[in-house]
Formats: sequence, structure tokens, C-alpha cells
Amino acid sequence: MGDVKLKSKKFIYRTKVYWVREKRGILSSAGKPDIEIAVPPEFRGHENIWTPEDLFVASVNACIKTTFLYYAQKNNLEFLSYESEVEGILERVENRFMFTEIKIMPKIKIAADSQAEKAKEVMTLSERNCLISNSIKSKVRVLPEIITE
Repeated sequence: MGDVKLKSKKFIYRTKVYWVREKRGILSSAGKPDIEIAVPPEFRGHENIWTPEDLFVASVNACIKTTFLYYAQKNNLEFLSYESEVEGILERVENRFMFTEIKIMPKIKIAADSQAEKAKEVMTLSERNCLISNSIKSKVRVLPEIITE
């Protein structure tokens, strides 16, 4: 059970967001469906619309799943289903809000008891190698362009 080997060492992902009205906007990326986004109700925003907080914890959840699928295939894990819930805990720490914990709770149905140990190993690899959870302390730079009409 090893690491991912890719030819390129650098990939670039781009998205755009634009304000619509109130505390709502649209998130887009070339060739993909737009997603309506908003400020969450906890911060005087809107209900029933995806928020950056939702997308943040969802991206960790989705990455654990895709990493699991990679290692399951690579290691011939015979599983019947995979589903997972995630819980992100947002708290005020040192006068700033931050996610202090993200719990991913996958349920993996395997074909036979003989696959149980392999399933645990694949989940361990998935947790260790999920690029999103490994990137959470990434540097974030904001480079504004202010335009006057």
C-alpha cells in the first residue's frame, strides 16, 4: 500500500464567485454547474443555501471518499457501499472563528469479514493522504483590485 504517483507536481484549480443580492452569491467554475452560496443563518444570512462553511466540511468529506476509492481499488478491497457523514465544529478561538475539529464518520459495507482488516488499512491510508485535510493550514493570500466607476 503506497502513495499516489503522478507525473505533474502542480495543479491549478480556479473558481469565481460573484455577489447577487443581500448575502447571496454564485460560485462557478468553467464547465461545471453553478452553486448558489450565502452567508449562513448563524451570521444573519440565509437558510437552505450552501455556505462556505458547508462547502469546507463537504470538501474534506468528499476528499476522504475519493482517497478511499483510490486505495480500495489499488489494494483490491471488496466493498459493497460507502457513505459518510461529516461534522465540522466552528468555534471562536482567540477572537476569531475557526474550525477546531472535523469528524468524518464513514460507513463501509464489505463483502466478507476477511476484508475487515484491509478496510481499516485503506481508511488509515485515506485519512493520512487526503489532500484537502492535509492542506487546511495552507497559506491564503488575498490580492484585491479596487475599481472606481
